[in-house]
Amino acid sequence: MGLNQATQQFYRLPQLKALLGVSRSTIWSWAKQGQFPKPIKLSANVTAWKASDVEAWAQARIEASQGKEAA
Repeated sequence: MGLNQATQQFYRLPQLKALLGVSRSTIWSWAKQGQFPKPIKLSANVTAWKASDVEAWAQARIEASQGKEAA
């Protein structure tokens, strides 16, 4: 088995909005277009994003904006 489930960290939509400074519709649009990590359904009414996926995406965006290719 992979990483212990208890150690997984997740971002919910309000956290992502605050972290990224964009609207909920922008986050969903990016995800649908494949420009942002896909969300995970934790339950019928709970959707979240893996923190590691979001952080890797953010690092790639930083590197792209500085003219560097992501590793």
